[in-house]
Amino acid sequence: MGLAWHNLLHDRLRFAVTVAGIAFAVFLMVFEGSLLAGFMRASSTVVDATDADLVVTARGIPAFDFPAPLPDRFREMAFGVPGIARVDRMVVGFAQWHLEDGSQQGTIVIGADPGIGTRFPVPSSRSLPVGQPEAVVVDRSDFQLLGIRDVPGNVEIGQRRARVVEGIEGFGSFLGSPYVFASYRDAKRYAGIKDQQTTYLFCRVRSDHDVEQVKRSLAARLEEADVWTRQEFASRTKLYWIFQTGAGGAILTAGLLGFIVGVVIVSQTIYATTMENIEEYATLRAMGAESRFLCRIVTLQALLGGLFGYGLGLLAAIPTVAAMRSAIPWIFTPWWMPLGMLVAGLIMCVIASLTSIRTVVRVEPGRVFRA
Repeated sequence: MGLAWHNLLHDRLRFAVTVAGIAFAVFLMVFEGSLLAGFMRASSTVVDATDADLVVTARGIPAFDFPAPLPDRFREMAFGVPGIARVDRMVVGFAQWHLEDGSQQGTIVIGADPGIGTRFPVPSSRSLPVGQPEAVVVDRSDFQLLGIRDVPGNVEIGQRRARVVEGIEGFGSFLGSPYVFASYRDAKRYAGIKDQQTTYLFCRVRSDHDVEQVKRSLAARLEEADVWTRQEFASRTKLYWIFQTGAGGAILTAGLLGFIVGVVIVSQTIYATTMENIEEYATLRAMGAESRFLCRIVTLQALLGGLFGYGLGLLAAIPTVAAMRSAIPWIFTPWWMPLGMLVAGLIMCVIASLTSIRTVVRVEPGRVFRA
């Protein structure tokens, strides 16, 4: 440890460059990881907010945000399956939000039966006086985009009156088309969906029945639809946005580039430090030092630089992510991500030290006598 620390501090400028390179790599990985984690969470927020065990969808839809109509009679058919305790309908469609300046903003209107989930934002028009427009709720992060200044306030959706009664948190859309939550009946009218159609069925299974068994029975009953567990449908939506669109791939690529940048910078710096002290390593070899001992010195140099760089990068990344929430409301850093990035950063440093380890192991003990 002492020799590794001495080698690093021998050239403090080089050590500072190493720490700065690792810090930049860690910052980029944490920031891009937060974008990816938030992106995944936002893509399935609506599904995760329900209390359902099973989800019935139209055949072949790739993700939640690409709805297709289901016959409303499927709800009654689902009730006929043993083990089904409750079936709640959800309708999802597109509607134009009319702004005061005459322009329009595309929105995704979502309506559901009351009781679909304790965290699900279902407004009720019953709380409004008779003759008032229907109630809708919108995430506060979308207020500026939709031109909302006052709450409550009257608006127009799909040439129908509505009244924004509340601003909510945690349901911001990443698609550029904000989510607008309404009652089931009102959402169908805003989106122009026929009375005999719905979009999704969210089913709860009785506690004394096996979810997988009920899923198979429900799929056999509704042959023209797909049946998923809620977790499966949420994962299907996340995987679609990550791997079948350019957005997820771009975030993953940026994070990988951060890792590669860190490996290159640390590798070059540790190699330069190793070559500068190559005579010392030759002396240790001549004194009988084992290759394992020399490898440990080089690895410790890389890990020490990695720990300093990790701390500096994390101190920069966490406040930056917090500051970016005003522009990217869905960005999110899970509690485990800093720990994961510590492991990734240390692995990065170990990989970067491999070239130097190879040089040290091959150094000839007689080199010290020729110096």
